Amino acid sequence: MSEVRVRFAPSPTGFLHVGGVRTALFNWLFARHHKGVFILRIEDTDRERSTPEAIELILDGMRWLGLDWDEGPFYQTERLDLYRAGVEKLLATGHAYRCYCTQEELEARREQAMTEKRPPMYNRACRPRAGQVQRDMGDHPHTIRFAAPTTGQTVVDDLIRGRIVFENSQLDDLIIARSDGTPTYNFCVVMDDAEMGITHVIRGDDHLNNTPRQAVMYAALGHELPRFAHLPMILGPDKKKLSKRDGAASVTDYRDEGLLPSAMINYLARLGWSHGDQEVFTVDELIEKFGLDAVGKSAAVFDREKLYWINGQHMKAADALPVMATAEARLAGGGIAIDAGITDAWRRHLYGACVERCRTVAELAAMIAPFYTESVEIDAEGTAKAFKGEPDLVLEQVADKLATLEPFNAASVEAAFADLLASTGLGLGKLASPVRAAVTGRAVSPGIYDVLALVGRERALRRIADAREWLKARG
Repeated sequence: MSEVRVRFAPSPTGFLHVGGVRTALFNWLFARHHKGVFILRIEDTDRERSTPEAIELILDGMRWLGLDWDEGPFYQTERLDLYRAGVEKLLATGHAYRCYCTQEELEARREQAMTEKRPPMYNRACRPRAGQVQRDMGDHPHTIRFAAPTTGQTVVDDLIRGRIVFENSQLDDLIIARSDGTPTYNFCVVMDDAEMGITHVIRGDDHLNNTPRQAVMYAALGHELPRFAHLPMILGPDKKKLSKRDGAASVTDYRDEGLLPSAMINYLARLGWSHGDQEVFTVDELIEKFGLDAVGKSAAVFDREKLYWINGQHMKAADALPVMATAEARLAGGGIAIDAGITDAWRRHLYGACVERCRTVAELAAMIAPFYTESVEIDAEGTAKAFKGEPDLVLEQVADKLATLEPFNAASVEAAFADLLASTGLGLGKLASPVRAAVTGRAVSPGIYDVLALVGRERALRRIADAREWLKARG
């Protein structure tokens, strides 16, 4: 195989959603697997809808995921001379013609076709017949149309869907340049892909109807057709078009939710591609194993719960310190000061104690918050069950035991609790629950031995005393 050259070509008319990210990812993985070139091209010729803000959202999302590009970003608005030259070439070779039909005429014909239940195709009123010369109406407003073949077939050997045959009789004479001279989507795509030497066009199958239109333009321009691979759609859990509620959100929303980029890449790679029964992959594994031959033809279903599960697996395998840094940044953003004296060993201990119970960095930040504050606010409703029975007596007994405990670590705390279990006859739940609620303010936390060791003796005793006062005040 010659050098692989692929591209991701988003239109900056909104945020970078999961469908677009998956397309970018599959192109990136294909390029990296084959040691090829991944090109980023911004298709911004829709000047009314394209915005600098949307472009930055695209770049921001790709940087977060680590989808680095080898060439670009290229902007179509900076390549207009290339498109004009292509239009002139097609006009000169008879593969394009000027169309002087007005918008009102076109609309009337379209309505008539719909009434007669015919495809609303252009009737080629301005297209020169064989042996005729294109009429010239000077500066009269006009568009430029591509003269599509009207007989025969266009055949595409799709790398995912197999051999697809299109009847040329169904092709319309598409406008390739508007009346103001600006080029249109399908024509720009062909010009760009040909000029950039794109070898494989990997895109969503919602573009499949564009493929024969573009294929005949390649031929007319004298360019070799790239290999096409059309990815299956991503559907919501109801098997309908993916909605924002179901997951069609901006990729940066998932970053803000607390997902790891490696997990997002892992999950999106599995939407339509598989490698045996393996579910969890590192990025390096994906690069090594990825191939278009393992992409399915059926639509993939977006499952948010599966995404969170994958993220949880990546959190367990991750280096604690970078993830803790992200979680601490969330705490700082919420007004919790991060003590400069905190050690990395303490952070690793806290991460190990919490990570099994967290699926996202947001959940991790919420769980570690009580360990970064001097005091806690007790969730009365959430801890009601934990404080049943005789919580004050339990807290007093635990406080007395902890006050003289040396050394103060998880192992010694566990031994102290073993003594209390034996002397009080209580079960671990009855003993640990009120202590957990007092020290963290919540009913759910890491294991109680880790909690007390991480909070430390002084803060733990202070919080237990505060909880006893809180209980007395509540009667």
